[in-house]
Order: sequence, then structure tokens, then C-alpha cells
Amino acid sequence: MIPKIALCSQILRSNSGFSRSFKLLQRPWTHHPALPAASRGIHVDSPPIIPSLITSYAHGTTTTSLLHSTVGDSLLRTVERFPDREAVAFVQDGVRKTFAQLQKDVDQAAAGLLALGLQKGDRLGMWGPNTYEWILFQFATARAGIILVSVNPAYQLQEVEFALRKVGCKAVVCPTEFKTQKYCDMLKQICPEIETSTPGDIRSARLPDLRSVIVVDSRQPGMLLLEDVMQAGSSQYMQQLQDLQRKLSFDDPINIQFTSGTTGAPKGATLSHHNIVNNAYSIGKRMGYIWRPHTRICLPVPLYHCFGSVGGGICMAVHGVSVVFPSAGYDGKANLAAIESERCTFIYGTPTMYVDMISQPDLAKYDLSSVEAGIMAGSPCPQELVKKVISVMNIKEITIGYGTTENSPVTFCAFPTDNMERKIETVGCILDHLEVKVVNPTTGQVMPLGEAGEIMIRGYCVMLEYWGDQAKTDECISKDGWYKTGDIGSLDAFSYCKIEGRIKDLIIRGGENVYPAEIEQFLHTHPKVKEAQVVGVEDSRLGEEVCACITLADGEDCTAEEIKAYCKGQIAHFKIPRYVLFVTSYPITITGKIQKHLLREEAEQQLGLKKDK
Repeated sequence: MIPKIALCSQILRSNSGFSRSFKLLQRPWTHHPALPAASRGIHVDSPPIIPSLITSYAHGTTTTSLLHSTVGDSLLRTVERFPDREAVAFVQDGVRKTFAQLQKDVDQAAAGLLALGLQKGDRLGMWGPNTYEWILFQFATARAGIILVSVNPAYQLQEVEFALRKVGCKAVVCPTEFKTQKYCDMLKQICPEIETSTPGDIRSARLPDLRSVIVVDSRQPGMLLLEDVMQAGSSQYMQQLQDLQRKLSFDDPINIQFTSGTTGAPKGATLSHHNIVNNAYSIGKRMGYIWRPHTRICLPVPLYHCFGSVGGGICMAVHGVSVVFPSAGYDGKANLAAIESERCTFIYGTPTMYVDMISQPDLAKYDLSSVEAGIMAGSPCPQELVKKVISVMNIKEITIGYGTTENSPVTFCAFPTDNMERKIETVGCILDHLEVKVVNPTTGQVMPLGEAGEIMIRGYCVMLEYWGDQAKTDECISKDGWYKTGDIGSLDAFSYCKIEGRIKDLIIRGGENVYPAEIEQFLHTHPKVKEAQVVGVEDSRLGEEVCACITLADGEDCTAEEIKAYCKGQIAHFKIPRYVLFVTSYPITITGKIQKHLLREEAEQQLGLKKDK
């Protein structure tokens, strides 16, 4: 039974009039389907306690308004509040900057970019791992009104040429190399003209818009060194930078994030200051950055991805949190060491990253007592994994987040204090100011509450467009502003969302709809299973059959028969995998997303269902 005082305060905060609210108090809860239309909004300043929804539509109402700041303004305000607070720490590289030091570097780099001839609206590609230069140029470009293009650090020749050409990058910033990636060599292969060009005046046939390549760590023929750019930002360009501020609008595009391209060519989701500043504010508000005394986030996720750049970099600028980068490239041991040495209070990660951390054989030797909470997002989060993170790493306030690059990125997130059931069964409730509806993918009709359909989002978070691709933009954003996520899910009466899977991953077995995520969740409860991915494979009789691709916990042996026997009587017979394959890894994107179309192809070839092409 909810206390009447709590109930009253929640209702009186809603948009309904006082008298109408008071009448609602007198209604028994069994009558909540009769709630007025105004109550279909759900108040999300704190965990919702009233089951207000009567259909699969919700609007996250709040007492705070949207911010109307640019990225540059957001950082400046935080610099004024916390000049001497540490903004970033790059543990592996030994780089630390306070907010005041970061702002000084940002202004110098921004003025340098103007000196190179870059102008408001030009595109600059950032291509490399998690280093200080990534953060530096994230904010320097925003300050100068230049659009930052987040280029996947794992891209090879064809992919990087496509990305840079698609959006017309005028400049590229990269290291000489990182691990097996030879960034400068690849650029020279695409643009052989670079080596004989004057730095800052490249003329290339294959990348006609490219003028400058800025190398962060060595001097290369035809390319600029980062130091050159910093020194070019003289007082003349500093003044130009100051004058430019009046011409910047929070609705300007400021970041192009390439979608992971799990199928087909990647698309450039174009985001505005308004998109990412407000999403970062809402993430921080939901996580408690507003009231927690001093948050230090351990951030192993790539900055190239929205989770890292918005949840990390922009949250730092908006909320004044400190962000700790354990290593340039992902390293599970480095994460644990950084949490201990830097006394991190928060941790971000994809499910795969958490699997890696809790699987470290010497996990117990690390002191993780400083960690209060964390976010797990980026791909579906298995229930058993969430339980293990809570029990093994003792992160009681672990939170699940959900979103898409096209939505800046987060649209649903649990509260750190939500109960276990909500944390393991849902991706949280709708974020402030956003609308969600769950519709029948065929008819577009809103589904009854609790029934699965396609999740659609509307609000400040929806991207401006896919850069240079109006047809693809129109495919996913309706004329009335709804973004089609392509995900199947359902809402409860409090706006908590349960994700069933991707529409395109749905397995149709003899007319039965099978959601892979449901089977994956169950397989994760098997003590020998480390990770499970389920795909549909070709079947001449049923159309598709269920195939489970399983990685086993270290030192474990298992058979397909053992897995099938474990499923029998626990899940419906048509969901039990017909095929079970034991694998050592999965095809993934740089952001840790499983490429299920490739996994399906690999499974079909291994099973002899398709001949090699």
C-alpha cells in the first residue's frame, strides 16, 4: 500500500488541476484505467510510484526545463564553478587536466583550427582511441562551431574513405598509429597526394574536401603536428573565436556519429548541441550527479561512441564530474586498477566489458570499495550478469540504460535505487521530456499496455538527420517527429520498458515469433555459460530454426545435449535451440555490439546449411 502522503505529493505534481487531483486520491487503484488523459504523462524526477499509464504511450514530465546552451557554454559554466577540480585523467598516458586547464587548451586549439581556415559548419574527423586529444577536439570543435565527426578507430581503408567522403571532412585528427592500426599510412594510401602537399593545403582526388591532417604524436610529410595547430591560435584568432560565439546556436549540428553499421553501410547520425547537452543533463540527473558530492567516472567505453562522448565527455562539461580513462584501448585489468588507484565512484561499460571484469581471475585483489554505482548499456544486458555485477563487484546501484545513437543516445534508464526486479527485467523508465509509444509495426496502432511492439521515441533527443541521406532519414523519422527504433519492447504502467529484441533479429519459426533475447536471458542462468547469443538459421521446413552460439566459462566443458536438456520444461519447446554451437568469440563492432547477421552466416556455414560463397 502506498502511503497517502506520498501518493498525494506525486499526484499534485502532475499537470492535472488541484480539484481533479484530489478526486483521484479518492479512487481505488483498481480504477486507474479511468485516469484522465493528462495523467498519461509520468513524473520522472524520482522513481514513479503511480501506475499512470493506460496504454503504451508515455511522456516523461519533470519540474526542470530543457537547457538552451551550446556545448562550449556548458563547459564554460562548469569551469567558473569548479576551476581547480580535475576534469579528466588519462591514467595510461599520465595526463591530468583541471577544468581551468582544459578550457585554456580548448580555446587555444579552437583558435588554431580557425587559423587553419576551418569555419563554422565545416567537418573535422576525430580518428583514434581514448586519448586526451579526443576530448580536446570534442570541445575545441564545439567552441568554434565546427562539426566533430566521430570516426570508428577500427575502420580500415574502405570504411574510413567512405566516412570522410560521405560527410566531407575538411580536417582529420589522428595518432600516427595505435596497436595494429596505422592511421597515417592508411590516409597516405587513400590520398597519396598528402606526402607532396603543403601542410594545411592537401588536394586529393579521392577526398576532395580534405585540407588538413593533424597528427597528435609525430611529424609526418604533408601533415601538421598538433603543436603547430596550438601555436597557430594567436591573439587575432582568439578574438575571432570570441566574436564567433554570438553566431553559434544551440540548434546547430555539432557532432556526426556513425551508426555501428551492424548491417549495411554506416549512416551519419547528425546531432545538435541541444540534443547532446540535454541528454547529458538528463543522464546525470537520473544518476544523481546533481546531488552526489564529487563523482569520478571510470570510462572504458570508446569516445567514438555516444555512450562515451555524451555519457562521459558532455556529462563532464554539464555536471562537473571527473572522468577517468583507464587506457587508450579497452583493457579489463586496467579498468580494475584505475577504479582502485583513482578511487572511482562510478563505472560505465557494455555488458561484454562487465563480463570481462568479473571474469578476471585476480578480481578479489582489487579494492573496488569506492564504487557506488554504474551504468551498463550499449547492447542487451543479461539478467544473470546484472546479478553477478551486484554480488561479485558489490555495485549495488548498477543501472541499465537503453537508447540509440540517433537519440543522443539515452531514452530509458533505471534509477540507481530501483529494486532488483526493475533492474534485471527492464531498461528503466522514460527520461525527462521524452515521449515513447509502442506500436504494432505493421499498422502503426498503439499497443495495449504490456504488449510488445516497436518502440518509437519523440522529443529533443531525436537527431537532426542522417547526413546527406534524406531517404534514410525519412525512413526512420516520421512526418510527426517519431523516431522508429527498430526495437521490440513493452511498457508497464510506470513507463518501465522491457526490451524483447530487434525487429530484424526476430526469428520466425514455423509461424511462431521467437525473441532471441528471451532465450539468451535463460541460457545465462546455466552455470557453465559465460555468454550466449541466439540467431535464426535457415531451415527448409520451418523457414528458420533456433541456433544458440555459446561461450563457456573458463575451464568448463559442455555438450549441446546438456544445454537442450537444461532448457526442456523451462522454456517453450519451439524456443529450445535446435542447434548449439560452442564458440570462443563473436563478431563485434568496436562498440561491443554483436553483429548478428555475421554470426548467423558463420553458424549456417559451420552447420553446413549454406555453401561457401
